[in-house]
Amino acid sequence: MAFYKDFTKKKMTRADHLRSEGKWEEEGTRYRKSATEQDKQRRENGKDGFDPKRPGKPGGRFDGPKGRPFDNDRGFKKDKPFDDKPRGNFKKDFAAPRKSDFKRPAPPPPPKPEPEFRPEPDRFLPPENLLSGRNPIREAIKSGRDIEKLLVARGDLSGTAKEIIAMAKERHIPVQMVERSRLDEITPHHQGMLAYASAYRYYDVEDMLAEAQEKGEEPFLVVLDGVTDPMNLGAIIRTAACVGAHGVIVPERRAVGLTPSAVKASAGAIETVKVARVTNLTRTLEMLKKQGIWLYAADMVGDDYRKVNFAGPMALIIGAEGEGVSRLVLEASDYRVSLPMKGGVGSLNASVAAGILMYAAMNGREG
Repeated sequence: MAFYKDFTKKKMTRADHLRSEGKWEEEGTRYRKSATEQDKQRRENGKDGFDPKRPGKPGGRFDGPKGRPFDNDRGFKKDKPFDDKPRGNFKKDFAAPRKSDFKRPAPPPPPKPEPEFRPEPDRFLPPENLLSGRNPIREAIKSGRDIEKLLVARGDLSGTAKEIIAMAKERHIPVQMVERSRLDEITPHHQGMLAYASAYRYYDVEDMLAEAQEKGEEPFLVVLDGVTDPMNLGAIIRTAACVGAHGVIVPERRAVGLTPSAVKASAGAIETVKVARVTNLTRTLEMLKKQGIWLYAADMVGDDYRKVNFAGPMALIIGAEGEGVSRLVLEASDYRVSLPMKGGVGSLNASVAAGILMYAAMNGREG
């Protein structure tokens, strides 16, 4: 449709001005060109970032926002080949929330209680039967207190130390030379000398024989040769009290004495059973034989204890678990008794073996 010069109206319009100037225009010429014409024009002009060397769809390519290549059919995408697979989880990202998504969060766990404060034990706290320092040790020896052993630091033998060592040897107290570092581990205030006092007093063998005579009974003694475990000593003292023994004899050297552990393991039996500590065990056994006491030594090679007659005054000798009764003591004994072994173990605990033999002796004495 066209506008012509000879077209007139009462009111002057823009078309009238154009007609007055002799111009005319087609309807729709002022509208924007279509997208296809715009692409065609860009192809011809080579503008707007179009790269003719870059393959693309028939609609062409041009650089979109932020320099990303644009595909007319698929929109913005990266330089990598287009992936038709859906990205992300649609149900998770776009689905409507469910009631289960609005669960209350779990309450936080209760706070852990703070650990109870326990102060570290003082490793320098001396036990009750430990004597540290030269003056306390010298006074204890003078008063006649029973001393298990005396520890002296090497290289520290001044006038006072020599005097204390001489007093200890005179009373047959074992003296052991050790490094100063060992004394430091026990207590820092030792002055180069420590002594272990007995947790309970010792008796003499004569006291045991006198007790048997007062009761009108034949002597029943238990002799330990080389038993070094205080728990075994305590258990043997306890069994000796149960069978009515009159005393337990231990040697001074290479054997345990009445330490706090041994006294505790006896469970109070130390109050009823006398314990004697002798210097020479072999001489003590010879003295007992002169008193008419028969000596029975526990040995792997011996008569079955079930066939032995334990009647009369007797002393039962128990050795260490691994070494057994020493050779000199075996030679001084009158009988050797054994416990039969049927299992794969070759020996019994010292306290267990002593318990079996003590009850067998009690049965034989009463029968």
